[in-house]
Amino acid sequence: MRTPDAEILPPGTVRSTVGFDFLQDVTFPLSGLSGDLTSVGVLQTRVSVGKMIEIQIEQAVHHFLTVKQQAGGAIVPALTGPNTTHDWGDLSLFTKVRFISEARGRPALAFRFGFSMPNANQARGVGTNTLNLFAGLILQKHVGRLNLYGTLGMAILESPTANFTQNDVLTYGGAAIFKVNERLSLAGEIAGRYSSRAIGAGLVGTESRSEARFGVQIFAGGFQWDVAGIAGLTRRDANTGFTFGISKDLRLFDYGKVK
Repeated sequence: MRTPDAEILPPGTVRSTVGFDFLQDVTFPLSGLSGDLTSVGVLQTRVSVGKMIEIQIEQAVHHFLTVKQQAGGAIVPALTGPNTTHDWGDLSLFTKVRFISEARGRPALAFRFGFSMPNANQARGVGTNTLNLFAGLILQKHVGRLNLYGTLGMAILESPTANFTQNDVLTYGGAAIFKVNERLSLAGEIAGRYSSRAIGAGLVGTESRSEARFGVQIFAGGFQWDVAGIAGLTRRDANTGFTFGISKDLRLFDYGKVK
């Protein structure tokens, strides 16, 4: 799920997730490339450092793009092979602070902020090589077997083509997880960003993006297995795709035993 929840893992717990994404017919306006994108080693690590604070680290280890079309972009990409290119993914670091825990008559409230680093090389045609900042509020409420949560915030996206230029965009996400039984849950979400500004040459690469995901969560063998289909909601996003991930919680230490 791309939408963050308001829950904090038990103190001293680390949740590690690894997976991959496959997206068909996704467009990268900065380079003008479009094609099928495979992201290998999609990693997320969540570390609880207390009852109210959680650190999150995210990165796709590598992206591989099979180029189907190359239109005029703001930069001329240097492909790494015949109709193919690949590159590292950007590393992101977030801190989540829960202000209000969920109770019978109120939802949980949390604040999440962080940044993504410019690890990608824009010449490869997939990334933008920019430093971006993010902040947002999260609400979460359980209603019977249904877990509802959403986020609303903003992102400051650095322009990859113009110095001293940025685009402040609205970020959003809404998710629902229905617990069928102890081993199976159904999950769906819509998440993305919205730019209210017209995207000219100085803001290319900061356009609106949005995806819908729907799939299942399976709990077996001490792991959580996530499988979902993906549908892009803007003309730049993938037409279709799917994602797979596996998660495991590890208890590193017990705060109650620390003196």
